Amino acid sequence: MKFVIQRVTEAKVVIDGRTAGEIGKGFLVLIGVAGTDTKEIADKMVKKMCGMRIFEDENGKTNLSLADVDGQLLLVSQFTLYANCKKGNRPSFTEAGGPEMASEMYDYIIAESKKYVPVVQQGEFGADMKVSLLNDGPFTIVLNSDEL
Repeated sequence: MKFVIQRVTEAKVVIDGRTAGEIGKGFLVLIGVAGTDTKEIADKMVKKMCGMRIFEDENGKTNLSLADVDGQLLLVSQFTLYANCKKGNRPSFTEAGGPEMASEMYDYIIAESKKYVPVVQQGEFGADMKVSLLNDGPFTIVLNSDEL
């Protein structure tokens, strides 16, 4: 499982001209699910993401978590995080979880995130989404379950 966590001052997802999800200060998280991922892996990833202390305190140190700053989450599924570009110029996505399994994992991640963060918005699994954000910093962290 891979999470690309971007600290933002605002972010939103638009699908077919309508806003599907929108947040203020918090994290925009792009979520990639591998075919081998489990709920136990998702639990670790969500806990790590929600506990990340990457907001600045009164001394300018990155020492505050989402809870400390009343931060929000915008979770967006993105199977392309599992692109394999080793051969040729056309990426392969065989490592990504199949649609049914990945959709279930995405829904599970959303539900688990709501246990930590009061405001959790989302994109729509499999939709053509237009994602916009104002990256704060910029500050971007990549969490890979293989490295936890």
